[in-house]
Amino acid sequence: MTATHARPEAGAGGSSAVHSGDGRGGSGRPGGRGVRDGSGARDLLALVLLPVPLVLAVLPAAFAGGGTRRWFGGRGGENERAEAQAAKDAAAEAFYELDSAQRDLRISIETINAVDSSSRGRKAAEDFAALGRRIDEVSHGYITAVDSHDLDRDDLEPAVASRARTELTRAKDDLVRVKGELDRFAQGLGPLLGSAETQLARLAPAVERARQALLAASNALDTVRASGLRADELAARLAALAPELTKLNQGAGKHGVPETLQRADVVLRDAEAVRTEAERLPERAAEIDRRLVSLRTRAQALTTRAGSVEPVLSELRRRFSAACWQDLQPVPEQAAVNVRQAEDKLAEAAKARDEQRWADATSRLSTVRALLNATDEAVSAAGDRLQQLNAVAKDPQQEIERTRFAVRDAQRLAMAGRHTPDPRHARPLDDSVARLERAIAGLEGRHPDYWHFLTETEAVRQTAARVVSDIREERGGAQG
Repeated sequence: MTATHARPEAGAGGSSAVHSGDGRGGSGRPGGRGVRDGSGARDLLALVLLPVPLVLAVLPAAFAGGGTRRWFGGRGGENERAEAQAAKDAAAEAFYELDSAQRDLRISIETINAVDSSSRGRKAAEDFAALGRRIDEVSHGYITAVDSHDLDRDDLEPAVASRARTELTRAKDDLVRVKGELDRFAQGLGPLLGSAETQLARLAPAVERARQALLAASNALDTVRASGLRADELAARLAALAPELTKLNQGAGKHGVPETLQRADVVLRDAEAVRTEAERLPERAAEIDRRLVSLRTRAQALTTRAGSVEPVLSELRRRFSAACWQDLQPVPEQAAVNVRQAEDKLAEAAKARDEQRWADATSRLSTVRALLNATDEAVSAAGDRLQQLNAVAKDPQQEIERTRFAVRDAQRLAMAGRHTPDPRHARPLDDSVARLERAIAGLEGRHPDYWHFLTETEAVRQTAARVVSDIREERGGAQG
């Protein structure tokens, strides 16, 4: 402002002097060359007078403004400041990279901690905390170095700039070293982090599948009830899953990722089981109805068949020795007892069906079936026994040849490719031959025990079959 304001003042003062030194200035033509020449003289006088106040005004500004550094310590001082600033910039970049890496790694550690509660997961968190303390130390050193030196000061000395560069370089090196430790630690977390991320990736879909399964089970129950079936048991099982659904909705943040995944799997499995059973319930009810009818018919038929056992026993007692029929004596009475028990269980099953207690109805029907099967076998055994005894009494030779063939076949296999049989095979076969001969000898006499003969020949055939199986298994294994 001083220089600017001085310009018009110099022009006014010079006007008088010019006019007094030039006789033509005021007597010339009005508005002519004399006037223009006077203006030029004033401009010249202003230019001559102007540099003195301008220099006085500019010099202080030169030491206070941006041009100061050109005067500081010469070119060497500026180099020291530039190197210190470069060291500061490099340290700032190292600090930023370390801070970014720590932030990223903290997210990884939080991911692992949310999923992995094992000793490996806990150790990873502890190691990261230890690294964090070292990061705090070097970060503090960096911040202290930055705060200790104002590189923009006008009076910054070269020695101070050099010291600043040294401290900032050391801070940068410390930051880079710890960053390397952090990177190596992050690489070692790979397997743990991968497993944790896999579980986290499973979390949302698993919870959603569990919710959808619960919804499907509820819809299936509604459909079954609309058909007139109560399905009380299934409804109770579905209601028992409500607390688990509440915990799923509360999320893994409260209950943990592994526990939430496990809970979602349990809810999914149980809900799908309820849905499946609900969808099958109409078919199950129809199946129970069919079984009730079928087992009633079978019980009635067995009652009729059991009545034929007594005549069979009478013939066995009349024609064969006591050893051939004594074990069949309880069959008629036991058959009658089994049939009565089966009829009682059928009545209980029908009642359970009417009350829609499906599990009870199914259990009672299974008991009925077992009773009727046992009765059927006992009743059939009497008739089969008479048939077998009649056949062997008429011609025992057929049974003898059948048994000898089985033994000879086993002997041929035992000798195949050998000069002498393996004792493990030869001994049981030799014993079987002797056993058959004794059974044949037992047929001599007035009242032979044909049933003992039949049981012995059956035992000999089983022994021969077992030897054949052993030989083939051994040779098959050797070839393999």
